[in-house]
Amino acid sequence: MTLRASAAAAVLAATALLGLAPQAAAAPGGGPVPQPQAVTAENKAAAAQAATAPDTLATLSRFFAREGKISLTAAQPRIEGEAIPVNHLSPEFVAGRAGAPVARLEFLASRAVSSDGQQAALWTARTEAGWAVVNIATGDDEFRYARLGAAKLPGGTVFREPQIDAWYVAGGSRVLPLDEDAVRAVGAGGTTLGAYRARVASAYGDKLPGSPYAERGAAGGYAEGSAGAGAPVAAAVAVAGGAGALALGGGGVLLALRRRTVAAG
Repeated sequence: MTLRASAAAAVLAATALLGLAPQAAAAPGGGPVPQPQAVTAENKAAAAQAATAPDTLATLSRFFAREGKISLTAAQPRIEGEAIPVNHLSPEFVAGRAGAPVARLEFLASRAVSSDGQQAALWTARTEAGWAVVNIATGDDEFRYARLGAAKLPGGTVFREPQIDAWYVAGGSRVLPLDEDAVRAVGAGGTTLGAYRARVASAYGDKLPGSPYAERGAAGGYAEGSAGAGAPVAAAVAVAGGAGALALGGGGVLLALRRRTVAAG
């Protein structure tokens, strides 16, 4: 299983199970800032502005230059294409709420590329201060699985089950796997939407936000707080294989490395 960057794991209201990883600032009432239910052109424009800001590009240069892979001046990071929506398994779906979709929007991802071909995903989310970059993670998972899902089930919803780092595409009454973790969960041929809900309800139904399990802190608990205006949120997560998290300074962002998975199908 690939362990991945969780954009607010150390700072904000997020459980290790069904919390909102990238929701980057606490709302006035103390909870996480809700993300929009659907992506609009205005959202994409705001995400693009955050991703191409000078401070973001400077941080990307340090990220790509880690371990001497390339010099800071030679990195010359650029943003390719437009931001894409990234969906995660919905707690409302797990809880069996009538009409709840299987997944909900968690953040927008922008593809960052260095002059030597390194790639990273910039996670942007709505915060109290507006749209901001809340995490930077190595690789292109978000974009690759969006492409695979569109090919496997055109018009379907591509989403991630973060508890096991599995990627799926759902459409109609079917849930199909996009990576090896998802294949282990639902089989190579996928499963019905009803059977998938039964599985996740059994696995996570007693661990939802607000449950005794979460309130005990057994699921990672909740840590309320907010980033400074416009500042990226720290993301602390241990990554298997010794990759670890890379603190780059400047704006308080802690950037995480992640190992790759092999896509199925």
